[in-house]
Amino acid sequence: MAAWGKIIQNVIISNCHQENRQFGTKCPMNYSASHMRDRLTFGGVKLVWNDISSMHSVNLSKYRRSSVNQGIVRCNATPTVPSIPSLDKEYFLKLQNGSDIRGVAVAGVEGEPVNLTELVSEAIAVAFASWLVDKKKADRRLKISIGHDSRISAQMLQDAISRGISTAGHDVIQYGLASTPAMFNSTLSVDDAYTCPVDGSIMITASHLPYNRNGFKFFTNSGGLGKPDIKDILERAADIYKKFTAEVSSDGGIKTSASVKRVDYMTLYTSDLVKAVRKAAGNIEKPLKGFHIVVDAGNGAGGFFAGKVLEPLGAVTSGSQFLEPDGFFPNHIPNPEDKEAMKAITQAVLNNKADFGIIFDTDVDRSAAVDSTGREFNRNRLIALMSAIVLEEHPGTTIVTDSVTSDGLTTFIEKKLGGKHHRFKRGYKNVIDEAIRLNSIGEESHLAIETSGHGALKENHWLDDGAYLMVKLLNKLASARASGLSGGSKVLTELVEGLEEPVVAAELRLKINQTHPDLKGGSFREYGEAVLKYLENSIDLDHKLQKAPINYEGVRVSGFGGWFLLRLSLHDPVLPLNIEAQSHEDAVKLGLVVSAAVKEFAALDTSALDKFVQPA
Repeated sequence: MAAWGKIIQNVIISNCHQENRQFGTKCPMNYSASHMRDRLTFGGVKLVWNDISSMHSVNLSKYRRSSVNQGIVRCNATPTVPSIPSLDKEYFLKLQNGSDIRGVAVAGVEGEPVNLTELVSEAIAVAFASWLVDKKKADRRLKISIGHDSRISAQMLQDAISRGISTAGHDVIQYGLASTPAMFNSTLSVDDAYTCPVDGSIMITASHLPYNRNGFKFFTNSGGLGKPDIKDILERAADIYKKFTAEVSSDGGIKTSASVKRVDYMTLYTSDLVKAVRKAAGNIEKPLKGFHIVVDAGNGAGGFFAGKVLEPLGAVTSGSQFLEPDGFFPNHIPNPEDKEAMKAITQAVLNNKADFGIIFDTDVDRSAAVDSTGREFNRNRLIALMSAIVLEEHPGTTIVTDSVTSDGLTTFIEKKLGGKHHRFKRGYKNVIDEAIRLNSIGEESHLAIETSGHGALKENHWLDDGAYLMVKLLNKLASARASGLSGGSKVLTELVEGLEEPVVAAELRLKINQTHPDLKGGSFREYGEAVLKYLENSIDLDHKLQKAPINYEGVRVSGFGGWFLLRLSLHDPVLPLNIEAQSHEDAVKLGLVVSAAVKEFAALDTSALDKFVQPA
């Protein structure tokens, strides 16, 4: 178990580390206990260290930043120690975000208190190790890899997670800056030089959320963990946290010994991506020679793609932007769904007269692209492009998507490409699990993809890997070039010809006021379900409207040459409303249908919908 003194010590060094990133200063490499005593105040209480002289032999900054293979850290803190706050199981369960864990890791944003602390994270790590032992029925020391994106709290949480895993008696392999897909891959790779395969893996990330947030994604060789698994881990963590507090309270400090190995796993991961493109082009060494491709990493973890994937394949990458990791995300949100982010990569393609542009989210499990004319391949258009490629390889296969994909996409997949479109629930894990389920009952599916940019392929172990998704597009470019075809990214643009796209596409969020008397002490979920049922009943009375014959989420209705979907958010007290139509007038008609039905529900904030249906 980690010493309370070690916990406080890490807070200090983490603060210094964050100051370094913000102001360009450096902590002295011999940042020893004598330097710390001047700063070692927590909650107004100064800590007293035992055996201060021994602290001089521990280079704490080096432990955090160096790439040495092994590091041992020991610390013993004694009185005067402030009490650790008592946290119940509900506190931990609130950190669950579907199949991920997310929380506030950095103070500074009003109304967002820190809830993903070092000690909470350490308890979660011990809980994951415990869960993993049970899952694998292991009676041995396990290997668990840890990676992180560019967030400013990443180093602090990586150390906390490392302490938890080593405390539980298992081996820690740190990858440093990495991508989420690489972390899953580390459970599959077989390479002793990189200590692979590992038994389990943890990615420290909160995707595209603001700089003060962070979280964890967990993997085994079976894939990412599901919602029940995350709940199990958090319940275990709550019990483990109680033991932490009991031990600190009883002796004023807990000794810890941590052993950490650092591995440059991203080198192995990227080499596999390079090999995949070369293979698709007939084993040509530089199949992208002559292509000019720009990358926008949004200051996340995806900057590697330009130098470690595209350039070895022969592509020119000048004009690539925001490749340097910066957890404050100063240029734009790293999110392929964000309009400003897509505008940034589009402008980079046009300014540099590039053939192609690629953009990633923070942890590289999502991506999007832009052709040489500035046409975006994201949302429905990216799904159409990937569907065209997959259906060439696997004719007639089923494409699984989330619930908000367009009717035009269905027509494109089924009428033009000869495939089957299976529209399922929102949530990338829901979509992936549904594709796996279909295969298990004999319905062939090779692609599961969300409009958010999460895309997973059967050939890639159903991993939602933004880099691999882009490799599939690069394969098409490379194979076309190898066949003597030219025209830059035209070969990709031509694949989506015939896709009918709406003139108007809107998403409106109708929030549920949880304090409103209408809820009568019930949950927002029950209230939301009541809204949906009322809307569904009202649709049955209107002969101009038609409910979707097969629908897995919310109420989806066609009419006035378009469609709408009202559903309940997976996690929040919100009813998102998607509307698509071929004119603003028709979109308003669909909006009015919803407006008429939901006006009876006073706890529902319909201001966004009211504004949408107002006359121009």
